[in-house]
Amino acid sequence: MSSAAPAPAVTVVGIGADGWGGLSVGSREALRDAEVLIGGERQLDLLPPECAGERVMWPSPLRPAVPGILAAHAGRRISVLASGDPMFYGIGRALSEVLGAGRLRVLPHPSSASYACARLGWPLEDTEVVTLVGRPTANLAAALHDGRRLLVLSAGAATPGEVAALLRERGFGPSRMHVFEQLGAGRERHVEGTAEDWAQPSGDPLNVIAVECRRADGALRLAVAPGLPDEAYEHDGQLTKRHVRAATLGALAPAPGELLWDIGGGSGSIAIEWMRAHRSCRAVTVERDPVRAERISSNAQRLGVPALRVVTGAAPEVLAELPAPDAVFVGGGLTVPGLLDACWDALPTGGRLVANTVTLESEALLADRYRRHGGELVRLAVAYAAPVGDFTGWRQAMPVTQWTVTKTR
Repeated sequence: MSSAAPAPAVTVVGIGADGWGGLSVGSREALRDAEVLIGGERQLDLLPPECAGERVMWPSPLRPAVPGILAAHAGRRISVLASGDPMFYGIGRALSEVLGAGRLRVLPHPSSASYACARLGWPLEDTEVVTLVGRPTANLAAALHDGRRLLVLSAGAATPGEVAALLRERGFGPSRMHVFEQLGAGRERHVEGTAEDWAQPSGDPLNVIAVECRRADGALRLAVAPGLPDEAYEHDGQLTKRHVRAATLGALAPAPGELLWDIGGGSGSIAIEWMRAHRSCRAVTVERDPVRAERISSNAQRLGVPALRVVTGAAPEVLAELPAPDAVFVGGGLTVPGLLDACWDALPTGGRLVANTVTLESEALLADRYRRHGGELVRLAVAYAAPVGDFTGWRQAMPVTQWTVTKTR
């Protein structure tokens, strides 16, 4: 005989810029009945006096404070206010992680993304959403593709100008921007223009930005598939070249949420393209040269993955401090004593390791590991057409030996 499920500890009520008047009957009842009302200052100010519960404003930073505030009011009827849909880049996620979904009752309101798409006639399912709330503007760069429609969740009044500047810098100046302020409220406002001509002053901090991406003539085209053009990277020659890079990412096989160790980062191309494969992919790159480490960070910013973690130091010494990987790429330092063993030991069952080399000494090491652990040992050879007098011939690049293996135990 099963016991009854516990009653929800917290009700989360989505509220829009239209305030109390835009709420459903159920949402109003939950707020009137609450003994404790938790939310941001703007949200709490939207409630009428009939909502008589104790008002508690979230502190900043918000996320670390959630468990303590909920514990302080345990046993009381709690309603938490959220902007729009609480489960769409909202406080609902943090509350679910702390309490568990079964102790949460969520009463959503239309999100700003739904409102913006309704105003523009854009299908929401075909529109990518990028949030810049608490995140760097550089995150937007990975989503820029000619012809795509984006919705950008703004961090404040300055965000539209920052987005316009990024679009110009990344070769998307012709893109059309729509800024919607106070969506759904009587004070709703819509301004538009192109990024290259954007001169609008900062407006209301409650805004969402819609972008119709248009690449400028001559701007570098960056695809979603691995193997970006070599000229997309700043480097000093330490770069896994485009065709080998594409084969290497194929062997690493990134999947959403997975973590990569990129050992011997060079210019960071493997880790960067791993993270560009999906917005939830994570990577740590280890580079002992401080100048190269700084260059990796710069490349990551420009190519839209500023969350790439760059560790300046020597492997294997620094590896013990890193979270366990799902995959490891070794692009340099294979002959360093203990490096390959440390990488192998760090992998969980099912984890993948890919190692590339162009030297005979490292190739012999990979051949030995291939005999011991199996996997696949291949040689990648690429030749480029080049002038031969008045004619054209093939110029062979250095062949790359690649070992790929999945750990089975």
